[in-house]
Amino acid sequence: MSEQKTTQQPEQELSEQRRVRREKLAALQAAGEDPFQQTRFDWDATSAQIKEHFDQMEGRAVKVAGRLMSKRGMGKVSFCDLQDRDGRIQLYARQDEMDEAVYKKFKKFDIGDIVGVEGEVFRTQRGEMSVRAKNITLLSKALLPLPEKFHGLTDLELRYRQRYVDLIVNPEVKRNFVIRSKFIKHVRDFLDERGYMEVETPVLNTISGGATARPFITHHNTLDIDMYMRIATELPLKRLIVGGLDRVYEIGRIFRNEGMDPKHNPEFTTVELYQAYTDFNGMMDLFEDLLSSAAQKILGTYQVEWQGEQIDLTPGWPRLTMHEAVKQYTGIDFMAISSDEEAVAAAKAIGVELPETADPTWGNALYETFDQKVEEKLVQPTFITMHPVDVSPLAKRSPQDPRLTERFELFICRSEMGNAFSELNDPIDQKQRFQKQVELRAKGDSEAGMMDEDYINALEYGLPPTGGLGIGIDRCVMLLTNSDTIREVILFPTMKPLE
Repeated sequence: MSEQKTTQQPEQELSEQRRVRREKLAALQAAGEDPFQQTRFDWDATSAQIKEHFDQMEGRAVKVAGRLMSKRGMGKVSFCDLQDRDGRIQLYARQDEMDEAVYKKFKKFDIGDIVGVEGEVFRTQRGEMSVRAKNITLLSKALLPLPEKFHGLTDLELRYRQRYVDLIVNPEVKRNFVIRSKFIKHVRDFLDERGYMEVETPVLNTISGGATARPFITHHNTLDIDMYMRIATELPLKRLIVGGLDRVYEIGRIFRNEGMDPKHNPEFTTVELYQAYTDFNGMMDLFEDLLSSAAQKILGTYQVEWQGEQIDLTPGWPRLTMHEAVKQYTGIDFMAISSDEEAVAAAKAIGVELPETADPTWGNALYETFDQKVEEKLVQPTFITMHPVDVSPLAKRSPQDPRLTERFELFICRSEMGNAFSELNDPIDQKQRFQKQVELRAKGDSEAGMMDEDYINALEYGLPPTGGLGIGIDRCVMLLTNSDTIREVILFPTMKPLE
């Protein structure tokens, strides 16, 4: 189907419908009844309120407003479906119960038109809860027809480009975004109740930092400098911990100039939170509590279906170190390997390839083995902990093994849902790791971080022991809505322009 069509009807037929609707609009305007001059309609009831409280509302006068989704009859008696913010309600319009001129005008209304209705709540002979119309006002004229009933708007590319039509004709789509809104509210309530302070940090920065990702670059004309859209909120938030704001969080957009697939969009939403005087174990407890309570509150259950799997979010999720998970699923015991060469050889022996920009180290071999051979096997909620320092430039080293860090990622249904660690607060160690990132960047790794001298300066004033956590809002919503692509939970996903 062509992306330039709004229905599966032939373009010629669509053009004819457009012409007819424009003629109707012109006639209304010529008669001094331009619907676009309507300024407001004070409705006092919704479809859901009428249905949920029908016994109390039966016989009561109401005002409802919404979009006409169907019309039946159209002789002296007409039935219509009105769609408002909550759902649909049937309208019953009878010529001898309305002003004759009003009814005559109403008969010319089209599906898709937006109307205001004054009437009475009643139940039809067939038992359907309805509104008996006394007056119907055209509030806005739809000049394009909605997709036809049985095929609807099914072209995925078109659905994402024209989300406004998608929301009108596919009711299940709206549910996804209602759940998204509820989840974000839950996150705020959850953190606010625990004494966290919501803050805002810059979207534009003079360096790219806080994650390993390729940034979007723009230019500030007045300062005549390149600037980077943030790839994370981490470093500014930890500066606030240095400043004494012991519990902070930010919900906001992140921008990464990387590939697009069912799990990735160039701009996405995260919540990052930081708490002084705790560690990655405290963050693990918090994350488990936050996500499981969200499922219980929003869906009423810990049991959810996602990507064809039955997921159990009941608290008490397994916690495995990365080397334990690798040993469990591949048989390789990296803790019994001491040299870089042996570790790389063991990884390659089972088909693991190290990226060209990655140094051939024990830590990179362990991480890539997990990434390529284990992650795909993690279906139920599982915390993977103790990542190699090679891939964790901002995490505190493990006191038991300096090759590892106090870091975790949560995996559900083969997807990473969040990332956290005990924050590195040693400015000397941090500068050395930044320098390592700079060296990787010089070798051609465009995702490697940059040196942030001001952040080192902040650490030298003293960062208390701190736990930090970053959660992908979009992926959590995908889980709660059983969506198989991130585009189903972002209202306006990034799309290539039509030529």
